Amino acid sequence: MHHIRNLIIFALIIPVLSLFSSCKNDFKGNDYVAYFGGEIVNPNSKYVYFCKDNEVIDTLKLDNKNRFFIQFDSLAPGLYTFKHEPEYQYVYFDKNDSIMVRVNSKDFDASLVFCGRGDQKNNFLIELYLNNEKDKNSMFPVFDYDIDKFQKTIDSSYQVAQKFYTTKKEEIKWNDDFDKFAKSSVDLPHYSKKELYPIIHKMRTGEDVYEKIPKNFYAYRKSIDCNNVALSTYSPFVNYLSHMLNNMSTINYHNHFTEVDLALKTNINKMNIADTLIKNEKIKNTILNTIAFQYLLEDQNIVNNNLFIDTYYKYSTDKTYKNEILKIGNAIQLLKPNYDLPIVELTDANENKILSDKLISKNTVIFFWTGTAITHFETVHKKVLAFKRKYPKYQFIAINLNDTQEEWKDMLSNYNFSGITELRCANFEDLKTKWAINKINRTIILDDNGRIKNAFTNIFDVNFEDNLK
Repeated sequence: MHHIRNLIIFALIIPVLSLFSSCKNDFKGNDYVAYFGGEIVNPNSKYVYFCKDNEVIDTLKLDNKNRFFIQFDSLAPGLYTFKHEPEYQYVYFDKNDSIMVRVNSKDFDASLVFCGRGDQKNNFLIELYLNNEKDKNSMFPVFDYDIDKFQKTIDSSYQVAQKFYTTKKEEIKWNDDFDKFAKSSVDLPHYSKKELYPIIHKMRTGEDVYEKIPKNFYAYRKSIDCNNVALSTYSPFVNYLSHMLNNMSTINYHNHFTEVDLALKTNINKMNIADTLIKNEKIKNTILNTIAFQYLLEDQNIVNNNLFIDTYYKYSTDKTYKNEILKIGNAIQLLKPNYDLPIVELTDANENKILSDKLISKNTVIFFWTGTAITHFETVHKKVLAFKRKYPKYQFIAINLNDTQEEWKDMLSNYNFSGITELRCANFEDLKTKWAINKINRTIILDDNGRIKNAFTNIFDVNFEDNLK
């Protein structure tokens, strides 16, 4: 299948490839000339951004055939990203690589294919990424398992990933620099599952398994270099460190405080541990920013925001993100209990624009989903149908976050979720800002006057039902 897709790609971008068809003969041993180009199908804008460590290096404009191309006279080998808003993906360059991509913006990651010199490494990364995403989306019920069954289940999928990695490494014969990213893409998602297990297990089942975890369960932590600068902006690495800190801080405090104090003390503890473990300023700032976003958008208690932000400011040296964190903190003040939910624009099945305040005048539960997470989509709707039968005074509103009108309607046409009001987000950036949405598990509950009862809950939390009584 990959050979067929590559042939199709080649045919589509042959006019661009012809620009440098003889480049291999011209490469000199001491230069770092590299090429990057491709085609965006169904583009969202006229631009592709080429980035290094979250900084835009070049802005590439699409031509009238939605293609782009650039020659770099000197490009240091390493990991880069290319963005076509709102999506992005990684691309790795060795010396003198000539990489072409083709991607459909309507199914960005799944449609992405690389070809040209350097394509094998990048196709490996995207295939592994897609496998990891598929695995992650099927993990919800696995976190309910007891420790032994959980360990056996995740070890099985880890062995599959390791075999895939070993086979491709022998086949492609990549260098040690690339191997840092390849190996991290295999190991760190597996380690993240183990860090997440006690937290999600307790949230979903109510059972505290911290005391049952074997002593060697986290033995791999000794092999993790928290100051690995090469991985400082690589998402599997950043995600793992965040999960590890979350787990370590939760272990320290999980039985000693009220829920309100627990959220604040746990997240301040995360920052204290990050300051101790991570000496590299760049990595530390990245992790502190992640902790701040997670706390303010998910776990935070509004009363404690200022105490949290004071600690964040003490450790962070990232001036840009300090302003963003402050903006989020201020926006969340408008999501307090008894406040009116800020108005956003939504879309119904007939493409009519509806302001959210016109829908809300009584007890309401608002939840979110996306077509890229099918397991969540099905699970959350089934859970809501059960709540609807038990709590008929509530209306339940499902909001699709980022699918097109056609994709959204096609998805729903395969299911019967009678009684749930299905709407689509008209402007995600506006909704994200006003309702502080950053993950699909977020749930908003409104009281019998249509005012905020709890804007920061999770429908999969074992105690969620208490909010409806």
